[in-house]
Amino acid sequence: MATLSLTLFKAKVLKDGSHKIRIAVRHKHETCYIITRFIVEENQFKNGQVVKRPDAAFINTKLRLMMNEYQERLDRISNQNLYTCRQLKDILMNSAVAKESSTFQDVCRKYISELEEEGRKSYASLLERNNRYFTEFTKGDILLSDITPVLIEGYSRFLKVKKGVGDTTLGMMMSRTRTIINRGIKRQLVKYDVHPFLNYSISASKVREVDLSIETFNKIRLAHPDERKLRVAHDLFCLSFYLGGINLIDLLQVNFKGTDTLEYVRVKTRNTVVGIRTISFSIPEPAKVIIDRWMNRNTGKLDFGYKFSYPNFSRYLTRSLAALAKELGITEKVVYYSARKSFAQYASEIGIPDGIIDYCLGHSDKSKGVIRYYTKVRQKQADMAISRVIDYVDNPEKYKQYIELRSDIMMMRG
Repeated sequence: MATLSLTLFKAKVLKDGSHKIRIAVRHKHETCYIITRFIVEENQFKNGQVVKRPDAAFINTKLRLMMNEYQERLDRISNQNLYTCRQLKDILMNSAVAKESSTFQDVCRKYISELEEEGRKSYASLLERNNRYFTEFTKGDILLSDITPVLIEGYSRFLKVKKGVGDTTLGMMMSRTRTIINRGIKRQLVKYDVHPFLNYSISASKVREVDLSIETFNKIRLAHPDERKLRVAHDLFCLSFYLGGINLIDLLQVNFKGTDTLEYVRVKTRNTVVGIRTISFSIPEPAKVIIDRWMNRNTGKLDFGYKFSYPNFSRYLTRSLAALAKELGITEKVVYYSARKSFAQYASEIGIPDGIIDYCLGHSDKSKGVIRYYTKVRQKQADMAISRVIDYVDNPEKYKQYIELRSDIMMMRG
């Protein structure tokens, strides 16, 4: 059963050192916070009450009324165990009036705000783009309750005809639209007799074919570019591969100072799955060389001397990798993700079990790609897998006979 209490979140301090009073929602060993408008100094709040202020009695009365209102809303929610802590918080923050007047933009903007707080700014910007297009199509904001299957079909045609988007982009944008609608449903902001996407089928996105042949991969890996931007692109690409295909946003947040072990939780899944799934394995020697070259000695994080935002740095890296590929005479498409995809592909080729590949990459079982997630794969197994994949790219001939034999066995089984 969920509980409510008044608290200060001491890790969140305003610029002047004061704190916003929050309502802590505790449920299933998790805690989420509803921020109130009341601000106090740390010594002005004790045992859930405002103290040492002339207006303490007034604020405490307001807070008590607020708590009573939220408690009544909580008591009206049946089957609380069906919801996560965050979902309960969202339901509490939406009154009965909100249920009648919640709009597409309301839900979308709130979700974007949550994503930005979690550091998932790339996905937030994609949702923002879809929100602009959807609002343009509907000629302004629209109530969730007014979204129908006919309107969804119309939006799909609008994207194809008016905006000229391709099939892959269309699928992604319609999927984001469905995500917002489903969030509204889960938070009890809207109830449909007929789901807006009942008759609309979203085409599956094509798998990104960006894994590279070993010859191409080694041409990049063994290169020694002189130009700084190409050297940065080269080192980040190689570092992703050596660290089990780590994503860029995760790599840039790792503190490498004073450790021989990489340990992190993916930004993408940090606040979206039950429980924390930590990826941990030893840092291989080739990765240490690159880390030592770029690590800031104070922060322990990689520092390339750029003050770009993450989206801008990501675009900078994409352009730099394309320039590096061109300089090396590579005609295949090379992007940062190629390192991750190639790691998974090479690991599979030399017979690394799926579960260990899954652990290194940190994918959940919702993925329809190479990977399913198994939480109990040990660090030692990951260390061995990464070491073997690096040995494979160092000595591909050594594995040639094994790969051919394995391929023959798989064909006979098929």
